[in-house]
Amino acid sequence: MKNIAVVFGAFLTLFFVSCEGDPGPPGFDGLDGPQGPAGPAAGQVIDIFGDFAADSNYGFFYSFQDDGIEVLETDVVLVYLSFDQVEDNNGEPVDIWRLLPQTRLLDQGILQYNYEHDFFRVDIFLESDFDLSTLEPGDTDNQKFRIAILPADFVQTAKLDKSNIGSVMSSLGISEKDVPKIRTN
Repeated sequence: MKNIAVVFGAFLTLFFVSCEGDPGPPGFDGLDGPQGPAGPAAGQVIDIFGDFAADSNYGFFYSFQDDGIEVLETDVVLVYLSFDQVEDNNGEPVDIWRLLPQTRLLDQGILQYNYEHDFFRVDIFLESDFDLSTLEPGDTDNQKFRIAILPADFVQTAKLDKSNIGSVMSSLGISEKDVPKIRTN
């Protein structure tokens, strides 16, 4: 019985392998289907400048709607602090960015630049274990932040180093010249 099964299997294999012939004419193109839903919105990057002052409880905010930026509840909002500036080979200034929250150890104690957001606005504020009025103007005045708004789908599919703003901008196809500059207060 085993031999019959082996012979029958070999015969079937020969039969299927030996089937060859003209492939026939190509088929006709079908009609285009309906337009699919739009893909994820492109991410956006903006620079904002602001001052941390006692009368605003050492914080300030940026409203996305002021500039017509739509942020969905599922979007990822990242905020970076321009921590330092160096010169490139041409003598041009280059910002060194750090992802918030960012903690600094000062003579007075621990200072943290932090933020929170919803889909209407982003609040950037200082937190510390000492009296913030003792801060130097370099820590509070004309501070520059970069806000990156990333669609949730993009963040889930892209291999993204969120701590590196250069990587984020490159993944979004945004160059430095494309980043709008906005004064908040």
